[in-house]
Amino acid sequence: MKSTRAALAATFALSLTVLATSAHAGSEQAKPQEKCFGVSLAGKNDCAAGPGTSCAATSKVDYQGDAFVMVDKGTCTTIKTPKGYGALKAKS
Repeated sequence: MKSTRAALAATFALSLTVLATSAHAGSEQAKPQEKCFGVSLAGKNDCAAGPGTSCAATSKVDYQGDAFVMVDKGTCTTIKTPKGYGALKAKS
């Protein structure tokens, strides 16, 4: 009888742990993202980096104005680079 209760308690505790972990992981993934132009290093951009590039990891220079990376919403214009701050629209 004691071993049955112990096994039941252990199963219940494990279930609670799994639920708590799943809820925490889901909240981290739910952060809204936005495109931030002019802040990526060469070859570290996300898709659509303008003329001469086809997609991710194709930017040719650091802080290329038409190359973007996805960042947490509201943080882009606070990212400072040697060429200025990040922008929500492509820079020329």
